[in-house]
Amino acid sequence: MVSASVRVLGVDPGLTRCGIGVIDVERRTPSLVHVEVVRSDADEPIPQRLLRIGRGVEAAIDRHRPDAIALERVFAQANLRSVMGVAQISGIVLRAAAERELPISLLTPTEVKAAVTGYGAADKRQVGEMVRRLLRLQAAPSPADAADALAIAIAEGWRARVPVRGAATPAQQAWAAAEAAAKRRPAR
Repeated sequence: MVSASVRVLGVDPGLTRCGIGVIDVERRTPSLVHVEVVRSDADEPIPQRLLRIGRGVEAAIDRHRPDAIALERVFAQANLRSVMGVAQISGIVLRAAAERELPISLLTPTEVKAAVTGYGAADKRQVGEMVRRLLRLQAAPSPADAADALAIAIAEGWRARVPVRGAATPAQQAWAAAEAAAKRRPAR
């Protein structure tokens, strides 16, 4: 029996706290696989902070073997240092996905909030509460970076552009169709 589940790893990028959430989605029902927040110390040099976060992201990818990765898109804000940190971590995640030949999607915060709560301007509390409900958890994931990473994964899992785990690839489908057609042809 072919499983129709999809595993998505969501990343809420940050230089101090990087949320990582892994879910399985089957028939639009998400279930929690793993959630964590990888942290770096603001007193560390930037290269060491990037290395620490990057290793945490790569370890989660290698341990949980997602079908796809979803990453929150960098958006402009007044705090340039914050934007730079998010952009640097985003680059590390993009590279990790490319190295493993995994599809990756970039989602805006508004897209994620709208998908999970139905309201693109939802606040952190609302997002956390909906993640709690959708994943049938006792409490909202904490800190907010964890809830956000799970929300990103849920939003991507629902977009249905991710290949279904265990399903035939397009090439395999074409091969099966050709074999079936060959069996239907009368012998000459």
